[in-house]
Amino acid sequence: MFTGLIEHMGTVSSIQHDAGGCTLTISDSAPILGDCHVGDSISVNGACLTVTQFHPEDKGGWFEVWLANETLDRTDLGERKVGDQVNLERAMGAHVRFGGHFVQGHVDATASVIDKTSDGDSLRMLFEFPEPSPSRPSLLPYLIPKGFVAIDGTSLTLTSVDDAKRTFGVMLIKHTQEKITLGKKPVGAKVNIEVDMVGKLVEKSVTAALSGEGSSNIRGLIEKVVEDVLFKKGALGGQ
Repeated sequence: MFTGLIEHMGTVSSIQHDAGGCTLTISDSAPILGDCHVGDSISVNGACLTVTQFHPEDKGGWFEVWLANETLDRTDLGERKVGDQVNLERAMGAHVRFGGHFVQGHVDATASVIDKTSDGDSLRMLFEFPEPSPSRPSLLPYLIPKGFVAIDGTSLTLTSVDDAKRTFGVMLIKHTQEKITLGKKPVGAKVNIEVDMVGKLVEKSVTAALSGEGSSNIRGLIEKVVEDVLFKKGALGGQ
């Protein structure tokens, strides 16, 4: 579990492909390797990956992660090149303040940067989802203005959502622009998106209740509300 508050930007220093995926080496990462162990989880551009090797001092501190083809297909990491910077965050500790939102590090899909506009010292960015498909349904139902979204692992507040155009926007203050990679991405670049898990849980619970699966509490409440409305409108007689 992560908070979406990026700790550091590392640099891709090596990419080694194999039949099942690829191995990434992330250098310039010493600030997040002081308490690192093989097997730890580190979020790289929003994808939760497992450390397979690391050295806290060599090359400014480096660590290796292996990415399966599924991860390469669902994220922008397959498009990273040697020299690219990536957002890094260690798994959340129980002793730290929780300043972002619950981020699992399970990227749902990618979106594309379609506009960047300066607003004083801040930067407004607009993104577009591709056409939904049976294998990649729309994520827009989980996005609401002033709600949370994780973009390349960064917890951000949504400033706009347009379901018809499949777009959504955020604003980066100057401090955030300096601490993450997002503001440096050009128009046309892909970003990793993870929607708020709370919305997914609510949808599943309501869907299960209305279909008669699981707890009947929600279904019972809805039926009671409908009965009350129909009674007030005279569609139901008194008992």
